[in-house]
Order: sequence, then C-alpha cells, then structure tokens
Amino acid sequence: MSRAIFVNLPVTDLKASMAFYAALGFHNNPQFTDDSAACMVLSEHINAMLHTHASWRRFTQRPIPSTDASEVMLAVSCDSKAEVDAMNEAAAAKGGTADVNPKLDLGFMYNRSLADPDGHVWEAVWMDPAGMPSAGQAG
Repeated sequence: MSRAIFVNLPVTDLKASMAFYAALGFHNNPQFTDDSAACMVLSEHINAMLHTHASWRRFTQRPIPSTDASEVMLAVSCDSKAEVDAMNEAAAAKGGTADVNPKLDLGFMYNRSLADPDGHVWEAVWMDPAGMPSAGQAG
C-alpha cells in the first residue's frame, strides 16, 4: 500500500476554507466530510483535513496558533511558473494572503508562499531539475 499524507489543519470557517482550497485545485472527498471536518484532496496521496476548532480538540489540546504565526510551511510542486502564480492569485481571491514571504526565483526554481484564511502557510514551487546547480555549486 502506498503511503499518503493527511495534513490536519484547524480552521475557523469550514465552508469558507473548503471554498479556498477548492480554488487552489483541491477537491472534496465527501466520504470523510461532515459538519465538523472536511477532507480536501490535492492528489492521490496528498490530502488536507480541515477541522473546526471543536473537531481539532478531539485530537489535541495543544494551543491553536494565531493567524500571524507559522507552525509549519507546506510545499506543493507545480508544473510551471504560471501555475505557481495562479495558485497565489487564487489564494488572494478566496480570502487568503498571497506572498506572505518574498518571491524566490533562482532560475531553476521558482516559489511563492501563500497563507490560507487561518494563516496556514503553503509554498507553491516549480523546479527544473535540469537547471539545478551541480552538487557543491549551490549557495
């Protein structure tokens, strides 16, 4: 069996968060969705589990960070620079924040960071492996 990742995120408005992630290219898996949580699927092996705060509390009592804190940065590969830009534009249009960190364009790698409405940071990344510096030449 292949491994999959389920990124669990506490959200303040489940329906708005579902619309936000749908705008980024995720689709809903109704089998794992109810009024307290929603499974949003990006690919066969990448899922975001969005939890209301009450649902989140069933799993942990650790504090939920404020929307201006960064507990983790999640990177998602994109097929082109244009797709990276489109993800950021979609984030801004659906209540998120585009470019929460400076854009990074190294020629062979291009990324932009966005935050969802609850401040969870995602990085949209495009990379051209053929253009990468050889070992020992980076940085």
